[in-house]
Amino acid sequence: MADVALLSESVLGWSIFGLVLLAILAFCWIYIRKYQSRQESEVISTITAICALAIALITSALLPVDIFLVSYMKESNGTYKEWAASNVTREQIEDTVLYGYYTLYSIILFCVFLWIPFVYFYYEEKDDDNINRCSQVKNALKYTLGFMIVCTALLLIGAFVPLEAPTNQNSTQWEKVQYLFEELGSSHCLAALSFSISSLTLIGMLAVITYTAYGMSILPLNLIKGTRSVVYERLENTEDIEEVEQQIDNIKSKCTDGRPLSTRDRRSLQQLEEKLQLLRRRDRHLETAEKNCCTKFCSALRPLKIAIGVFFILVALLFIIALFISNLDKALHSAGINTGFIVFGTNFTNPLNELLLALQPVFPLDYILITVITMYFVFTSVAGIRNMGIWFFWIRLYKIRRGRTRPQALLFLCMILLLIVLHTSYMMYSLAPQYVMYGSQKYLIQSKVPSIKTMQGNSTAGVIKNCDADAPEDQCTITRTYLFLHKFWFFSTIYYFGNWAFIAFFLIGLVVSCCKGKKSVIEGEVEEDDSDMSDDEFLQV
Repeated sequence: MADVALLSESVLGWSIFGLVLLAILAFCWIYIRKYQSRQESEVISTITAICALAIALITSALLPVDIFLVSYMKESNGTYKEWAASNVTREQIEDTVLYGYYTLYSIILFCVFLWIPFVYFYYEEKDDDNINRCSQVKNALKYTLGFMIVCTALLLIGAFVPLEAPTNQNSTQWEKVQYLFEELGSSHCLAALSFSISSLTLIGMLAVITYTAYGMSILPLNLIKGTRSVVYERLENTEDIEEVEQQIDNIKSKCTDGRPLSTRDRRSLQQLEEKLQLLRRRDRHLETAEKNCCTKFCSALRPLKIAIGVFFILVALLFIIALFISNLDKALHSAGINTGFIVFGTNFTNPLNELLLALQPVFPLDYILITVITMYFVFTSVAGIRNMGIWFFWIRLYKIRRGRTRPQALLFLCMILLLIVLHTSYMMYSLAPQYVMYGSQKYLIQSKVPSIKTMQGNSTAGVIKNCDADAPEDQCTITRTYLFLHKFWFFSTIYYFGNWAFIAFFLIGLVVSCCKGKKSVIEGEVEEDDSDMSDDEFLQV
């Protein structure tokens, strides 16, 4: 019976994971095709972008499976179920999740340091018409080699960094070196992989602070404020066209008698002609939008958009409150900076943590909520990237636009989203620490003091408590997600300060978003650097 129960619990958890996997692949294909340039579409870059985003989302989908398995090992009274009574059995179940993380995180390293850079540089070289395919591959491999060196360095550092200090502080330098190699032999590839993934998660943290924090404010407020009236916007654009045409005629009138224009006038004339060309293209897009049935349909859906916007801003505020409570708890009750701000026990009530704990026993409600949270981070991140663009310090590299995104920009977008989704695993721990660490597990404390919750049939009374960091090691099973991402305390310390930065950037973004006016109904469709060919193609679709 124990084996049958074990099999049924495992099959249930992994079956839901399989269905989510299929849904993720379908979503990634639709989402990438939505932003892909219709003029510069490339098969390899499209497949790479879809696979990279899918791998990131699949990795995040392992978190609720991990939590489900550790939670269902225990009864509601704090005792282990019959099939989970053996410590060996529990380790075998959790090792299946660990092997899943090994596989997916290894694929992520392959994507970030080999596959995506190679495809990106391959298409960068393809822009040069005077280079053959063999040279393209050669140059792409040459640039990709730098990424592979970084990956190797991270793996070696992770393997050699000792997790604990030498027990004998008075040991010689040679003994310390020997201890270092002993630690290397004991930790193996787990520490190396954990260090590499945690390093990528730090980059993801920067992307979350920059793009996601701003997207969480700009997306709901754009939905609430709506777009400008297409009729009014076209009328305003027509007036601008007439004004620019009048300025051009005034400059050209200076040379009616055969005199050449001055350098200043020629420069002004060129700028005005470029501006007039842009305004006329805007007029064509506005005319198409005015006649488009989708524009009228979207106008009819204004109340629904406002409701969704209000819901999104409430969700954002819930996340910020949960993150603030979690960080405040760490600041007041943690074991200190040298432990990664680990907190023993539950000191404050975290609303999101309580919600997930309440939903967890009714599987897959918590799975659905985590999926919604992850997708919320993806959508808000893309909203932030679309509004800000992809920058390298002060240089704007790419713009992300629906149906107009170049292959290289698409690869950059998926790389950023991959790192952001990678960081969501730690964000989930910050938002709901007890749930991510132990799920809904409870444990029994033998006590001589009478309690309302007691175990009937025992000679001594027992108090049932939710598992937390203060629980006995043999009474609660920690998720492999937590162990994997918190193997090095200094990363947890950096994440802690990153959470404060995330809260600050969200509040700044909220103020900026409130001050901005309504966006254009053709936002992102017309840019100065667009070619007429791509513009005409976009209007025909």
